[in-house]
Order: sequence, then C-alpha cells, then structure tokens
Amino acid sequence: MAKPLTIAIDGFSSCGKSTLAKALSAKLGYVFIDTGAMYRGVTLYLLEEGIINKERFAEEQIVHELSSISIRFEKNAHTGKSDLLLNDRNVENLIRLPHVAQFVSPVATVKAVRQKLVAEQREMGKNGGVIMDGRDIGSVVFPDAEVKLFITADPDVRAQRRFLELTEQGVDVSFEEIKENLLQRDHIDSTRKESPLVQPEDAIVIDTTHLTPDEQLEKALLIIDQKLIRSHKK
Repeated sequence: MAKPLTIAIDGFSSCGKSTLAKALSAKLGYVFIDTGAMYRGVTLYLLEEGIINKERFAEEQIVHELSSISIRFEKNAHTGKSDLLLNDRNVENLIRLPHVAQFVSPVATVKAVRQKLVAEQREMGKNGGVIMDGRDIGSVVFPDAEVKLFITADPDVRAQRRFLELTEQGVDVSFEEIKENLLQRDHIDSTRKESPLVQPEDAIVIDTTHLTPDEQLEKALLIIDQKLIRSHKK
C-alpha cells in the first residue's frame, strides 16, 4: 500500500487556504494542520503576557518565553473541527480576532519562534496523510511534499472575504482596516529573513479570485488525482 501523501498548501492571507485544506481533509480522510493557528497561538500568549504591544516588541523575552508555550490541536466534539489549545486552554476564537492578526507576521519573523513551530509541524506530519497550510510549508517545512499548492487571490477579494467572516462573528472592523492589515502582512511575510513566503518552483498555483470553495476543491482534487496516477505508474 502506498504511503499517504503530504499535501503542502501555501499562500497569502485570506486566499482560502484553510477552507480548502479543511475540505480536502474531509474528502481524503487526512489530518488537517493549521500552521497559521499555531503562530496565532504564540502571538496571543505574548500579547496576554504584555511581551508585545503597539509600543513594545521584546524579542529577547519572546525567545525566553517559548519554553512556557504549549501548542496542540484537539477535535471539537460539537463542530467536528480541530481547535487550537494554548497551554491546554481552547483559544480557537480568540486567535482569530483582529488585534491578534495585527501581530502575527512580526512574531513569525522571530527565528526562534519559527524553529520551535517548524519542528513541531514536522513531527506532526512525519508519517504523511496530512494537509498543512501556511507560508513556508512547501519551501521549508516539507520541501519534499508530494503535492504542493500555492493559493493566491486579488487583495480586494481577500479583504472582502475576511471582512464578511469577522462581521458575521460580530467583530466591529472596517474593510479598509482589514485590507491595510492584509497588505502589511503580505509585505512582512514576503520580505522577512527567516523562511519568507515564496512560491516553490514545483508548486501548482490556484487563483481563487473567481472560484467558489467547491470549485477550488474540485481543482485541488484533480491535481492530487493526477499526482496519484503518476505515482502508481512509477
């Protein structure tokens, strides 16, 4: 029996990476690992401890605190989805708030943070049968992943998607604020020294600007099927 695939999904914020990854997970029976949630969890901890804020970004203290941070996923019995637990506390909703999103990209530039989480991500996915989404999955975490997808979309469409998502949750935020945050995160993610967001040469691009979630899933499944067919011929 063939070893289960490792599927790496990279791309910019609010392109539909997690939505696609979750749909693929349900369809294929693979484990979905939301690496962005892991970085959000670390960020939430640092915010709550006062280690970072608008006036302060204490990198030495961030590094010192990493040993006190435990990140893991646990299946939610009510939703059937995997929730993020920060030091055994369910913070799935808290990590999605705008004030956390504002600091995620700067925190992700810290080398020690990336080293800690990349090691944990590799351990989670070492046996295959996983779908992992993030910024550096196909380039750094799993450069040998059998399937690499790079997701992109028009910035205005991305901002509108995030705006609708947050307003449906009752979060008071403006479209302009969200778009500015997305563009800022794009710049930081793409230009940071440690594991910048890049499109791996062997990744297949899916532009979701004009695609529904079902159409995105259909495209991705076709790519995966073609990979499986090629693998069986070898």
